[in-house]
Amino acid sequence: MKQLVNRLQARYHYALVVFKELVKTNFKLRYQGSFLGVLWSVLQPLMLFAVMYMVFVKFLKFSDGTPTFPISLLCGTCLWQFFSESTGMGMRSIVDRGDLLRKIHFPNYIIVASTTMGSMISLAINLGVVILFGTFAHAHYTWRVLLVIPSIVQLYAISLGVALLLGSLYVYFRDIGHIWEVVLQAMFYATPIIYPISMVVDRGFGWAAKVMMLMPTTQTIMDIRHNLLSPEYIPTVWTTVNNKWLCLIPYVSSIVILWLGIHVFRKYSAKFAEVL
Repeated sequence: MKQLVNRLQARYHYALVVFKELVKTNFKLRYQGSFLGVLWSVLQPLMLFAVMYMVFVKFLKFSDGTPTFPISLLCGTCLWQFFSESTGMGMRSIVDRGDLLRKIHFPNYIIVASTTMGSMISLAINLGVVILFGTFAHAHYTWRVLLVIPSIVQLYAISLGVALLLGSLYVYFRDIGHIWEVVLQAMFYATPIIYPISMVVDRGFGWAAKVMMLMPTTQTIMDIRHNLLSPEYIPTVWTTVNNKWLCLIPYVSSIVILWLGIHVFRKYSAKFAEVL
């Protein structure tokens, strides 16, 4: 066993060192030149939350009437920003780091993984703010908080899989960037972040609510909100979809997305340096 560990360390030591350095570099460059620096990782989702809260909750009355909806909105905003940021930046990472590919020999996937990990650091900071605000916003913290960890791992796996897939395609087809912006916008409104899923059911679209909950991004975000903030008020795919076998679809889809991203990236990564 010790020999196996030593062999793995020897094999991946260089890749791990490059990965760590790229994560540090990407995170520093993200806020380079700004006065507030890393504070923007907290202020940006808070400002976005404030706008959505005033428009959709106060004026348009998008609320489920529960005391945890505002903090649930903040949590959903942070989670969606992570998904949007990690996939968008991951998609452009290979092209942006093309000069590095031609100068240093290392596994190409590290570039994408380091970019998405930088977004994960921002998410960790934001979730800390959510937990802090939740103590003053009727959040009900239970042992289910421990279940948030595998859900975040799942969300990261989805984001990494999409980033690897988009990053591979973006090297050859730059139009993917514009298409993904439209897809992201459509996914945002198809995900119950600014409105509760109960609003969809109450308006006679129960079938649409079930379809939405079977989306892996929606299922993951709802699971995190449910386990972190309020097991009583926030539904999950298990409480929305009656068929337990269908409930497994988003979990299986997450694995498929990650596998597809890795498969496509491995297939085309050897020619990235030539194309760029």
